Amino acid sequence: MDDKWKVRLSIDCDTGIDDALALVYLCALDRVRIEAITSTPGNVDVEQVAANNSALLTLCGKSDIPVLIGARGPLEIPLVTTPETHGRQGIGYATLRDPVSPVPMDSDAIDYWIEAARANPGELTVLLTAPLTNFALALRREPRLPWLLRKLVIMGGAFYYQGNTTPTAEWNTHVDPHAAKEVFAAYTAAAEQGLESEKLPIVCSLDTTERFEMRPDFLTKLSIEAGCAEPEIVQASDPEGTLSKSSNPLVRYLSDALRFYFEFHRHYDQGYIAHVHDYFAAGVAAGTLDYQTRPATVDVETESPLLFGTTVADFRGLWGKPANAHVVVANDPEAGFAELVQRLGALARKLNGDS
Repeated sequence: MDDKWKVRLSIDCDTGIDDALALVYLCALDRVRIEAITSTPGNVDVEQVAANNSALLTLCGKSDIPVLIGARGPLEIPLVTTPETHGRQGIGYATLRDPVSPVPMDSDAIDYWIEAARANPGELTVLLTAPLTNFALALRREPRLPWLLRKLVIMGGAFYYQGNTTPTAEWNTHVDPHAAKEVFAAYTAAAEQGLESEKLPIVCSLDTTERFEMRPDFLTKLSIEAGCAEPEIVQASDPEGTLSKSSNPLVRYLSDALRFYFEFHRHYDQGYIAHVHDYFAAGVAAGTLDYQTRPATVDVETESPLLFGTTVADFRGLWGKPANAHVVVANDPEAGFAELVQRLGALARKLNGDS
């Protein structure tokens, strides 16, 4: 595919099991050119995030993609990580070999976004599957960033839907609600100044990302698609911490990471499943998954102890402010999982030296 037809993508993540799945998926797409991976603290501390990103890129044969670090913590509150959800290193039971040293860059994550956007106006898509700390800092330094980007996709928030961190708040937003509030305020100001509607953030909230409910048979389908000698069988009755014996390194990695995620969701009475939020957001950014949106004005609560980190969407214009986001309201998980099996299976075969 000619480079001019590729999606030029910068990914900011706090890897994270579902971040890792999203990153591997994007590495499998010919239509995507990943410009850089920027790392934000969230699921684990930022040094571990960067190490996970570098090791994943090495696993996927993409070690030439630079990995950058920006902020070391949220804007105003202490960092809280989540080893109970993603494991001590952020990738469940999976282990990754030492990464190939990434291409060095002189700038940090925040400088990179600004420099890349200025050098390539209207060409760069940014995918944010982490707390919005880095992006908020970038907007402080370059308020014209909304005009300079091609597209912005955010995984975060919960609108009229139960939160996964507090009764009303989603994880990414709750880690740094002040950053999220700044980002949406910046896009409100941009909309008031005439920013085109197609440049407003596309927000993939829990309302629709939790519809991407992965079950263990996904790994069986993936192993078959990958051409493994033995199908990968993961069952709820297995002892916790059972490790994959797959001969394919990508299947083995994903199986060990996702098993931890299945067990976590079961511990919280959600069943032996995994909500793969960030994969859906990755498909939105890459243009490979179908979805529908509604315009809304989004804000974030940062004062109330009861509702701290809660996102609120005004779909009816009751605040009298212009829309500052397009909130995803419908998607197609069945088609999305079929796409994921196909793309990851092809990448797994390629990494194993198979045709």
